[in-house]
Amino acid sequence: MILSPDDWLAIWLTLKLATVVTLLLLLVGTPIAWWLTGTGSWLKKPISAIVTLPLVLPPTVLGFYLLITLGPNGPIGQLTLAAGIGLLPFTFAGLVLGSMIYSLPFAVQPLQQAFEAIGRGPLEAAATLRASPLNVFFTVALPLARPGLITAAVMSFAHTVGEFGVVLMIGGNIPGATRVLSVQIYDHVEALEYGQSHWLAGALLLFSFLVLVLLNLMKRDSSS
Repeated sequence: MILSPDDWLAIWLTLKLATVVTLLLLLVGTPIAWWLTGTGSWLKKPISAIVTLPLVLPPTVLGFYLLITLGPNGPIGQLTLAAGIGLLPFTFAGLVLGSMIYSLPFAVQPLQQAFEAIGRGPLEAAATLRASPLNVFFTVALPLARPGLITAAVMSFAHTVGEFGVVLMIGGNIPGATRVLSVQIYDHVEALEYGQSHWLAGALLLFSFLVLVLLNLMKRDSSS
């Protein structure tokens, strides 16, 4: 069975989405994880709960509220309209935003665990050498948290590749714009095109298996 041009387009769009989301999540998730690790604020628990919420919230529920919030009557939708950006639902930018929110815990939690594993000792030692908090973060904390950074990147990428409910709700099913791989598989199944469904679903299954093997190898190397 040869994949169709639409299949390859969906694969390319999925890889593009996962790459953009992963890079943005590392930029956003790293300071959040660092703050959650070191803060004693009363806001830590509610913010931690908000970050973790996508793990227990059904994807369609999250997608529905994103659709409402980003729509023409929603607060963010009205802001984007006023700014001349237009509406984000059913666009690639909307997919990126929805995927970032849905995959946020997969970036923050590994990073937070890595930062917590460092302990206070190396950070305090750097501070006694008159290193600024910013220098301590970039020269001590980030290098020591490298395994967590890699895990966060791998998990964010893999989770974004496998998304369905959120991307379908917020992005719809527009070829070349929002039709990602999971939606393409759904379309094939609806059309009773099980041959192409097997090819695409099998590729995702193999990809997921390899991600788990990679993560297990990384854990073994970091513990040895």
